[in-house]
Amino acid sequence: MKVLVTGMSGTGKSTALQILAARGHRTVDTDTDRWSHWVRLPDGSPDWIWREQAIADLLAGHDGGSLFVAGCKSNQGRFYPQFDHVVLLSAPADVLLARIASRTNNPYGKRPDERAAILRHLATVEPRLRATATVEIDTSAPIETVVQRLEALTGRHSDRVRPG
Repeated sequence: MKVLVTGMSGTGKSTALQILAARGHRTVDTDTDRWSHWVRLPDGSPDWIWREQAIADLLAGHDGGSLFVAGCKSNQGRFYPQFDHVVLLSAPADVLLARIASRTNNPYGKRPDERAAILRHLATVEPRLRATATVEIDTSAPIETVVQRLEALTGRHSDRVRPG
């Protein structure tokens, strides 16, 4: 089972993957140089996209258990047919901004221009993700509930999941 976990900054993708990994699932956060790289778009603007060969190899090489891949890249749609589920994690703007302001493991979203970009993407990118997702999970719920819903997609439930 291959599950793409996507969504805006602050929705909890990385946190959910950390918990899933601790429960024995294979997880890949694509926000690293191994999986993604910067390119210049025709208009000259930068874009942080998936390294397509690396993602193709990852998905083709996965043959057992569940794989959760997290990311939100402009070229991820090319890989949707290779995933069993495309899960959109979402939350209200005030929840996202509060999480981003308090997180210590990622500097993105601390500057006013980055926060403005996050709100812009919430209005323009998230609706496109929603239109192509197979499942949407509201991450204003407790993280245990979010992880339980992700695990349920694979048909595997952890005994460590507590009702949320």
